Amino acid sequence: MSWATVRRDRLGDGTPVAVKDTTYDARLEADGLQALARAGAPVPEVIDVDEHRLVMEWVEGPADWERVGRGLAAAHLSTADAFGYHRNNVIGPLVQDNTWHDDWADFYVERRIVPFLADLPADLARRLRRAGDGPLRELLGSHRPRPGLVHGDLWSGNVVAGRSLVDPAVCYADPELDRAFSELFGGLPARLWAAHDEVAPPAEGWRDRLPALQLYHLLVHVRLFGGHYVTMVADRLAVYGW
Repeated sequence: MSWATVRRDRLGDGTPVAVKDTTYDARLEADGLQALARAGAPVPEVIDVDEHRLVMEWVEGPADWERVGRGLAAAHLSTADAFGYHRNNVIGPLVQDNTWHDDWADFYVERRIVPFLADLPADLARRLRRAGDGPLRELLGSHRPRPGLVHGDLWSGNVVAGRSLVDPAVCYADPELDRAFSELFGGLPARLWAAHDEVAPPAEGWRDRLPALQLYHLLVHVRLFGGHYVTMVADRLAVYGW
């Protein structure tokens, strides 16, 4: 399944650029890149964009994971009055509902969990619905995060050359969401997180919340790919006995 392709090209003056052709509205991706840039995160410059094509600065090494970590922390410290974003956008090719909520647990359950329940086997959907009505909300409410600007789709494939963030699915959320997703598929270098945590230390108990925060990204993968991601959702619920 492919919803975007990226190729190297050159501008008229010979400057190399990355050209991304998309099946979704590329302007939403450009908006996310620009929001991260304003917050201090390292991203490629957006040179041009229309509905289905995004032209960006071409990024090459050397890697600078510490710079990425500090920039990600700057984004996480960039705050808003509520959880959500000024527009809906996309994660992969899927619409991401960013309707504002004052409460983090309400936002996560209603905008990140409930829209995907129909993709699960009925018994698993009921388990997740029950968790969302009670213990999941209690867990997420066990600390009071400020809304921070998150990348929203943070994994190693979205850090070009170890120095620049791409393919964002931004919103204002608990910054732990980025760390949770980054640990799903092999993680990111420890030196990135060490640099991040010098600027924006994680809240007490953050490790206990990671399996619950991974549910959203696993549900996205269930819709896109099915298969063993359903089992991974069940595994995360089992961590808590839900």
